[in-house]
Amino acid sequence: MKAAEDQVVEEDTGFQDDEESFFQDIDLLQKHGINMADIKKMKLVGICTVKGIQMTTRKALCNIKGLSEAKVEKIKEAAGKMLNVGFQTAFEYSSKRKQVFNITTGSLEFDKLLGGGIESMAITEAFGEFRTGKTQLSHTFCVTAQLPGENGYSGGKVVFIDTENTFRPDRLKDIADRFNVDHSAVLDNVLYARAYTSEHQMELLDFVAAKFHEEGGVFKLLIIDSIMALFRVDFTGRGELAERQQKLAQMLSRLQKISEEYNVAVFITNQMTADPGAGMSFQADPKKPIGGHILAHASTTRISLRKGRAEMRIAKIFDSPDMPENEATFAICAGGVSDAKE
Repeated sequence: MKAAEDQVVEEDTGFQDDEESFFQDIDLLQKHGINMADIKKMKLVGICTVKGIQMTTRKALCNIKGLSEAKVEKIKEAAGKMLNVGFQTAFEYSSKRKQVFNITTGSLEFDKLLGGGIESMAITEAFGEFRTGKTQLSHTFCVTAQLPGENGYSGGKVVFIDTENTFRPDRLKDIADRFNVDHSAVLDNVLYARAYTSEHQMELLDFVAAKFHEEGGVFKLLIIDSIMALFRVDFTGRGELAERQQKLAQMLSRLQKISEEYNVAVFITNQMTADPGAGMSFQADPKKPIGGHILAHASTTRISLRKGRAEMRIAKIFDSPDMPENEATFAICAGGVSDAKE
């Protein structure tokens, strides 16, 4: 397993050379007259790459203590010189999309539904009631993300942000046994954080961005289980709904930028709520995922999970830019998510 880890780092270093723009260090701005003190201020809030500056508004940069409007304008101008900020042809963009990789779910049928697994540079959301397999899927990804896969995918490290206190390292050991990988190596490659408030959850993303930059190309997956739990606690009633949705939108925007900036897959789980108006419109299922339209539009791919017989679960593509609406059956076993036995 150690040899495999070394191989990951070697391969990723090569990948870094091929695609410099992904990890173009913010320190390079010094060549364009930006002083180191200002660069450090941006790094403290998780802006570590030139692309990260492009993804941050002037207003947000001005909110950083010590950065005036004049300085921000100079920083934006310098970043613009280093990046192609204009249009590109669909052909050019398709060659960039070749760097997108897929992480297997552990079930062939589920992978087929998703077109090979969850993809990088995108947010994949899985929602369902309790006991539909959301957390088990998250634990399985912690292991499968580390394994070499199809199309030259080398495997890599994982960040797990836990908002519901459901992360269990022993569960990873069971899943590691199924794939014949070393327990210690698997656990060492998962970086875990417990979030206690929605603000803390947002602050952790600054640390995540800095870590992804520090170990460029090594991390492949960011998991948040679950995305909405703390927002439900921190914001109550209709009076705080607008503020909640605004904060949620900012977090999801940050996640999308992180996934594109560092070419990582983002997997989030979501809870359900009863829809009181569903009975009036004769809907088959009176429950819906929480987070409203903000979360619905931010997620690249949405997967609906529901219970089947015994350990069987059914996954359905709820929304996807390139996959048809379809269903797949999978099972939850001692080794995590696997194919359903007929």
